[in-house]
Amino acid sequence: MTELGPVAWPPAPIRTGRLVLRVPEARDRAAFIELLASPEVHTYLGGPRPRDELEREMPAAPQRWPGSLVVDLGGAMIGQVLLRRASEHRRPAAVGKVDLGYLFLPRAWGSGYAAEACAAALDWYDGVLPGEPVVLTTQTANVGSMRLAVKLGFTEVERFQAWGAEQWLGLRPPATPSG
Repeated sequence: MTELGPVAWPPAPIRTGRLVLRVPEARDRAAFIELLASPEVHTYLGGPRPRDELEREMPAAPQRWPGSLVVDLGGAMIGQVLLRRASEHRRPAAVGKVDLGYLFLPRAWGSGYAAEACAAALDWYDGVLPGEPVVLTTQTANVGSMRLAVKLGFTEVERFQAWGAEQWLGLRPPATPSG
Protein backbone atom coordinates (compact mmCIF):
# COMPACT_ATOMS: atom_id res chain seq x y z
CA MET A 1 0.00 0.00 0.00
CA THR A 2 1.38 3.44 -0.91
CA GLU A 3 0.46 7.05 -0.30
CA LEU A 4 -1.84 6.59 -3.29
CA GLY A 5 -3.57 3.61 -1.72
CA PRO A 6 -3.37 0.00 -2.87
CA VAL A 7 -1.25 0.82 -5.92
CA ALA A 8 1.93 -1.01 -6.83
CA TRP A 9 4.76 1.51 -7.06
CA PRO A 10 6.64 2.29 -9.16
CA PRO A 11 4.50 1.71 -12.22
CA ALA A 12 5.96 0.68 -15.54
CA PRO A 13 6.96 3.76 -17.53
CA ILE A 14 3.91 5.57 -18.92
CA ARG A 15 4.40 6.43 -22.60
CA THR A 16 2.64 9.08 -24.66
CA GLY A 17 3.23 10.19 -28.22
CA ARG A 18 6.24 12.30 -27.19
CA LEU A 19 6.95 11.65 -23.52
CA VAL A 20 7.81 9.00 -20.97
CA LEU A 21 6.65 9.33 -17.35
CA ARG A 22 9.01 7.38 -15.12
CA VAL A 23 10.53 7.29 -11.65
CA PRO A 24 13.43 9.66 -10.91
CA GLU A 25 16.97 8.47 -11.65
CA ALA A 26 20.47 9.74 -10.77
CA ARG A 27 20.74 11.39 -14.22
CA ASP A 28 17.83 13.70 -13.26
CA ARG A 29 19.64 15.42 -10.37
CA ALA A 30 20.76 18.50 -12.36
CA ALA A 31 17.29 18.95 -13.87
CA PHE A 32 15.65 18.71 -10.42
CA ILE A 33 18.01 21.40 -9.12
CA GLU A 34 17.25 23.58 -12.14
CA LEU A 35 13.50 23.04 -11.66
CA LEU A 36 13.53 23.85 -7.93
CA ALA A 37 15.87 26.86 -8.32
CA SER A 38 14.01 28.44 -11.26
CA PRO A 39 12.42 31.82 -10.49
CA GLU A 40 10.08 31.36 -13.48
CA VAL A 41 8.85 27.95 -12.33
CA HIS A 42 8.27 29.21 -8.79
CA THR A 43 6.57 32.52 -9.65
CA TYR A 44 3.28 31.18 -8.22
CA LEU A 45 4.81 28.74 -5.73
CA GLY A 46 6.41 30.99 -3.15
CA GLY A 47 9.71 31.57 -4.92
CA PRO A 48 12.67 29.38 -5.84
CA ARG A 49 15.04 27.64 -3.46
CA PRO A 50 18.68 28.80 -3.47
CA ARG A 51 20.74 26.77 -5.96
CA ASP A 52 23.69 26.36 -3.56
CA GLU A 53 21.34 24.94 -0.91
CA LEU A 54 19.86 22.51 -3.43
CA GLU A 55 23.34 21.44 -4.58
CA ARG A 56 24.23 20.61 -0.96
CA GLU A 57 20.96 18.89 -0.02
CA MET A 58 19.91 17.03 -3.18
CA PRO A 59 21.05 13.40 -3.00
CA ALA A 60 23.07 11.95 -5.87
CA ALA A 61 19.96 10.03 -6.92
CA PRO A 62 16.78 12.11 -6.48
CA GLN A 63 14.38 10.62 -3.98
CA ARG A 64 11.75 8.26 -5.30
CA TRP A 65 8.38 8.35 -3.62
CA PRO A 66 4.93 7.10 -4.58
CA GLY A 67 3.25 9.56 -6.89
CA SER A 68 6.39 11.31 -8.18
CA LEU A 69 6.98 10.88 -11.90
CA VAL A 70 9.70 12.47 -14.03
CA VAL A 71 8.52 13.74 -17.40
CA ASP A 72 11.16 12.64 -19.91
CA LEU A 73 11.50 13.99 -23.46
CA GLY A 74 14.08 12.26 -25.61
CA GLY A 75 15.99 10.91 -22.61
CA ALA A 76 16.09 14.17 -20.63
CA MET A 77 13.93 15.35 -17.74
CA ILE A 78 11.76 18.36 -18.64
CA GLY A 79 9.39 18.27 -15.68
CA GLN A 80 7.68 16.39 -12.91
CA VAL A 81 4.10 15.22 -12.33
CA LEU A 82 2.96 14.51 -8.79
CA LEU A 83 -0.03 12.51 -7.63
CA ARG A 84 -0.25 12.53 -3.84
CA ARG A 85 -2.96 12.07 -1.28
CA ALA A 86 -4.03 15.42 0.21
CA SER A 87 -3.33 15.57 3.95
CA GLU A 88 -5.58 16.88 6.70
CA HIS A 89 -3.83 20.27 6.39
CA ARG A 90 -5.35 20.97 2.98
CA ARG A 91 -8.73 22.52 2.22
CA PRO A 92 -11.62 20.40 3.56
CA ALA A 93 -12.87 19.72 0.02
CA ALA A 94 -9.48 18.17 -0.85
CA VAL A 95 -8.86 16.00 2.23
CA GLY A 96 -8.40 12.36 1.36
CA LYS A 97 -8.43 12.95 -2.39
CA VAL A 98 -5.44 12.62 -4.66
CA ASP A 99 -3.91 15.97 -5.59
CA LEU A 100 -2.35 16.50 -9.04
CA GLY A 101 0.69 18.75 -9.20
CA TYR A 102 3.20 19.49 -11.94
CA LEU A 103 6.36 21.50 -12.58
CA PHE A 104 8.03 21.99 -15.95
CA LEU A 105 11.27 23.67 -16.94
CA PRO A 106 10.62 26.97 -18.75
CA ARG A 107 12.22 25.67 -21.97
CA ALA A 108 9.43 23.05 -22.09
CA TRP A 109 6.59 25.57 -21.76
CA GLY A 110 4.20 26.26 -24.62
CA SER A 111 4.53 22.89 -26.37
CA GLY A 112 1.64 21.04 -24.73
CA TYR A 113 3.92 18.79 -22.67
CA ALA A 114 2.16 19.56 -19.38
CA ALA A 115 -1.25 18.70 -20.83
CA GLU A 116 0.10 15.51 -22.41
CA ALA A 117 1.94 14.38 -19.26
CA CYS A 118 -0.87 15.23 -16.83
CA ALA A 119 -3.50 13.56 -19.03
CA ALA A 120 -1.34 10.41 -19.21
CA ALA A 121 -0.83 10.40 -15.42
CA LEU A 122 -4.57 10.85 -14.85
CA ASP A 123 -5.38 8.06 -17.34
CA TRP A 124 -2.95 5.77 -15.50
CA TYR A 125 -4.49 6.74 -12.16
CA ASP A 126 -8.02 6.09 -13.47
CA GLY A 127 -6.87 2.62 -14.53
CA VAL A 128 -5.41 1.65 -11.15
CA LEU A 129 -7.91 3.44 -8.88
CA PRO A 130 -11.11 3.94 -10.86
CA GLY A 131 -13.91 5.79 -9.14
CA GLU A 132 -11.68 8.22 -7.21
CA PRO A 133 -11.80 11.99 -7.77
CA VAL A 134 -8.66 14.10 -8.15
CA VAL A 135 -8.11 17.70 -7.01
CA LEU A 136 -5.78 20.42 -8.24
CA THR A 137 -4.85 23.74 -6.63
CA THR A 138 -3.30 26.71 -8.42
CA GLN A 139 -3.13 30.45 -8.04
CA THR A 140 -5.81 32.25 -10.02
CA ALA A 141 -3.04 34.55 -11.33
CA ASN A 142 -1.40 31.55 -13.01
CA VAL A 143 -3.41 31.78 -16.23
CA GLY A 144 -1.62 28.88 -17.95
CA SER A 145 -2.26 26.55 -15.03
CA MET A 146 -5.90 27.63 -14.85
CA ARG A 147 -6.34 26.83 -18.58
CA LEU A 148 -4.66 23.45 -18.15
CA ALA A 149 -6.90 22.56 -15.20
CA VAL A 150 -10.03 23.18 -17.27
CA LYS A 151 -8.57 21.29 -20.25
CA LEU A 152 -7.93 18.30 -17.96
CA GLY A 153 -11.55 18.32 -16.77
CA PHE A 154 -11.25 20.07 -13.40
CA THR A 155 -14.10 22.33 -12.30
CA GLU A 156 -13.94 24.97 -9.61
CA VAL A 157 -14.85 23.93 -6.07
CA GLU A 158 -13.68 27.04 -4.28
CA ARG A 159 -11.36 30.01 -4.21
CA PHE A 160 -9.45 30.92 -1.09
CA GLN A 161 -6.58 33.07 0.13
CA ALA A 162 -3.29 31.38 0.99
CA TRP A 163 0.37 32.30 0.73
CA GLY A 164 -0.61 35.91 0.05
CA ALA A 165 -2.62 35.18 -3.09
CA GLU A 166 -5.97 33.92 -4.33
CA GLN A 167 -5.93 30.14 -4.89
CA TRP A 168 -8.24 28.01 -7.00
CA LEU A 169 -9.25 24.48 -6.02
CA GLY A 170 -10.63 22.31 -8.79
CA LEU A 171 -12.10 18.83 -8.74
CA ARG A 172 -11.99 16.22 -11.49
CA PRO A 173 -14.85 13.79 -11.01
CA PRO A 174 -13.98 10.13 -10.74
CA ALA A 175 -13.69 8.11 -13.90
CA THR A 176 -16.50 5.64 -14.31
CA PRO A 177 -15.14 2.19 -13.52
CA SER A 178 -15.37 -0.05 -16.55
CA GLY A 179 -16.59 -3.56 -16.53
